[in-house]
Amino acid sequence: MRVAIDSMGGDKAPQVNVEGAVSAAKEMDLELILVGDETAIKKELARHETKGLKISLKRATEVVGMDESPISAIRRKKDSSIIKAVKLLQEGRAEAMVSAGNTGAALAAGKIYLGTLPGVDRPAIAASMPTPTSISILLDAGANVDSKPKNLCQFAIMGSIYAEYILGKPKPKVGILSIGEEEWKGNELTREAYRLVKETSMNFIGNVEGRDIFNGQVDVIVCDGFIGNIVLKAAEGLAETLESSLRKELGRRMRARLGALFIKRAYGDFQKKVDYAERGGAPLLGIDGVCIISHGSSSPKAIKNAIRVARELVSRQVNEHIKEAISRWEDPPL
Repeated sequence: MRVAIDSMGGDKAPQVNVEGAVSAAKEMDLELILVGDETAIKKELARHETKGLKISLKRATEVVGMDESPISAIRRKKDSSIIKAVKLLQEGRAEAMVSAGNTGAALAAGKIYLGTLPGVDRPAIAASMPTPTSISILLDAGANVDSKPKNLCQFAIMGSIYAEYILGKPKPKVGILSIGEEEWKGNELTREAYRLVKETSMNFIGNVEGRDIFNGQVDVIVCDGFIGNIVLKAAEGLAETLESSLRKELGRRMRARLGALFIKRAYGDFQKKVDYAERGGAPLLGIDGVCIISHGSSSPKAIKNAIRVARELVSRQVNEHIKEAISRWEDPPL
């Protein structure tokens, strides 16, 4: 399996991307293609032991900045690392790609060069949210600011497939994020989406509220990208605040320090649940190819895990299952 890495994408590129790729190549049976400035990439590779690893380079002379307009950058920077990585998928020279660069540019490049899966109108970013026992999937986490009820139904189908084949949940519980559990609550978008999803064969449990995102009562939370991105950023901020506050309190109080010795293991488990690096990246579901979007501040560990997620989506044929499920929904059996 071949995975293309946008080596110039992210806040600390190419250092973290190369380090993460080297770790992935050592742990997984993969062929990795590092896309970007060859001189800079080779300099980073020289810092690691790479003998015997299946790592190759693909030259790209431009970089899409994190603050650039996605559409403008895609039009002007045809030789950017993010476009070159996506085009490797288009040409069949890679089965997946990973980028910690400009999310909007990755989305635009995927839609332009790869297109969407048959029957899918809009792709969606599927973000992992921690729960006491596992993780839930929230989508769309930011790919679409405005969505239609049909789009939300497609998001539900794609999220359900992802939860089944990647998270190992045979009949994942699907809910629509709203302001109340009752069917009549919400806005016009959520009420019509409720009706559409209810008519499918998914394990639809109805509307869910914000508190249900993290309590483990639902496996797939569906919303439009505007709301989803706000939820995602709020959750990231809360996790950082909780960790910082807990560290401060444990360091301030002697009794708390002693208690910390007993809760160290539990604290470590908590960190793993809220640590973005453990999940690596969010898949862009609905694109006709496997694209993983990582956080701009990703660590080498996060990049390695994003590559792992890419491998899982390819090996478990998630896109094929999505196509089949969308086809059944569009043309239900009599």
